[in-house]
Amino acid sequence: MATTPGLLTDWPWTPLGRFKYVVLAPWVAHSIYSNATKGESERDLTNLLILPFLLWRMLHDQIWISISRHRTANGKNRIVDKTIEFEQVDRESNWDDQIILNGILFYIFNNLLSNASRLPLWRTDGVILTSLLHSGPVEFLYYWLHRALHHHFLYSRYHSHHHSSIVTEPITSVIHPFGEHIAYFLLFAIPILATWYTGTASLASMFGYITYIDLMNNMGHCNFELIPKRLFSIFPPLKYLMYTPSYHSLHHTQFRTNYSLFMPFYDYIYGTMDKSTDSLHETSLQREEDAPDVVHLTHLTTPQSIYHIRLGFASVASKPEGSTWYILLMWPVTLWSAIINSIYGRTFILERNKLEKLKLQSWAIPRYNVQYLKKWRSRAINGLIEKAILDAEAKGTKVLSLGLLNQRKELNKNGEFFMRRYPKLKLRVVDGSSLAVATVLNSIPKGTTEVLLVGNLTKVARSVALALCERGIQVNISSQYEFEKLKQSVASQSNLVVLSKSVAAYKTWLVGDGLTEKQQLNAPKGALFIPFSTFPPKKVRSDCSYLHTPAMLAPASLQNLDSCENWLPRRALSAVRAAGIVHALEGWTEHECGENMLNVEEVWQAALKHGFRPLGSPSNWLKRVEYRE
Repeated sequence: MATTPGLLTDWPWTPLGRFKYVVLAPWVAHSIYSNATKGESERDLTNLLILPFLLWRMLHDQIWISISRHRTANGKNRIVDKTIEFEQVDRESNWDDQIILNGILFYIFNNLLSNASRLPLWRTDGVILTSLLHSGPVEFLYYWLHRALHHHFLYSRYHSHHHSSIVTEPITSVIHPFGEHIAYFLLFAIPILATWYTGTASLASMFGYITYIDLMNNMGHCNFELIPKRLFSIFPPLKYLMYTPSYHSLHHTQFRTNYSLFMPFYDYIYGTMDKSTDSLHETSLQREEDAPDVVHLTHLTTPQSIYHIRLGFASVASKPEGSTWYILLMWPVTLWSAIINSIYGRTFILERNKLEKLKLQSWAIPRYNVQYLKKWRSRAINGLIEKAILDAEAKGTKVLSLGLLNQRKELNKNGEFFMRRYPKLKLRVVDGSSLAVATVLNSIPKGTTEVLLVGNLTKVARSVALALCERGIQVNISSQYEFEKLKQSVASQSNLVVLSKSVAAYKTWLVGDGLTEKQQLNAPKGALFIPFSTFPPKKVRSDCSYLHTPAMLAPASLQNLDSCENWLPRRALSAVRAAGIVHALEGWTEHECGENMLNVEEVWQAALKHGFRPLGSPSNWLKRVEYRE
């Protein structure tokens, strides 16, 4: 929001939240009904195409968002090294409001102006007129409007909201108060109204002009340079007719230069061109990809998870995974994405972060949970993991953490397969099991004397049971078979017992994959479920407490964190991801994969030393349990 918000700051439909699109419903319904009931000669194709055009604009913008976020994470041709945080994502989450506004105004003008309906597909004179009016009056008036918006009176009330984003993304281009957008619409309406008035309007001139505005807005607010220098060498006058991302980036970092809309012509005339424009353009083009110190290798979970990653819907990715019913409506896109990922998908860079002197990246393998569980998929998935490890090694990466299902024992023996195949790897491979064990142990309320262990016996589960037995806490196992498997690795076997009483007697449950709804229903009221698994259990009890899967809050100094790890809260990192960072910060030289474990207490203390914090205090959770009783 602006420093001191002025009149018409908020959008009229803000109170509607996610249901704001209902304001378009009457217009859309009228459009469909009128075209369905009228004769062919009376149907208005222009009116009918407004809705598809609005959907196209949203798709167009989203494509730019995804490309921009991928390229800036990659680092190649990046312009500004500063970071994006949750505050900016929240502020820019209403980027589609201007599309709703344009849609309403299109419908109004289409119904009010007789010559604005039933437009032809193409008229050359109208396209030429639109181009001339944009290059002349629109660019000129925008330049002076923009300079006026930088006067302290208007800047503090309106335009400062846009400039809150120092590092720009494509959607930053349309983040303005409602009143400011009204001014822009009136400005951009000049060519459209002129062609309507002269009878030269066409679908190409109207929709094409708005698409041009979207294209230039999105391109100019990318934080990477994509306009080659040779383009200006071949046609030198082009530098006065087309701006570049680095050109407009300077406006957001310097504030008092490069005011022009899309054509820098007026900045040259009035002496407001930034002197470093050409040099920044050149240095940005020369910038190479980042060489990360730490790589976290994760994967997609479900076909819908493409919308929850930061390359998908930014506002969705910035919140823990929840109910997003509208994503179900996008099933055709989801289906095609799943097909393409299965056939052509390859590992891609998902995110970049920085902590102290470490450069961090997250890479994603385009495979889903269900594919990891298929034995016949193992070879192909291991091939993708292996290639990612070798690519990271070639980039000089110090540590690679195997996230989620990339370290399954059934898949590659918790990563040991790769260590045996490449014994001379310089990078360290980490599965995060030691820190995961530490977070589980430190989540158990003080004073606990016994726990119930339920779920598949993973490396983490075995280590947790071993540590608890050594501390004198009784670990109860639900089946004789699991007990026999576990007691082989437990020294203090007197504290490891087969379940001898009803599960309803246990207040503290350590749960993993395989926990059933029936087992949860048998737990006593106020029970505390502490997951040791990668994925959280499905919550079926409202009278019990569920902790998060093993994770820690990131240090305040961790930069560029603007998305959540699926079901974890903001600024929380999975234990696997955090472990890779701690491993690199400490400079440890051993691998943590296969059956190898680091010293749990040493890893925990190292994490705390570097600013990682537990997600919640066990004492607080204990109070919640007692309160519910």
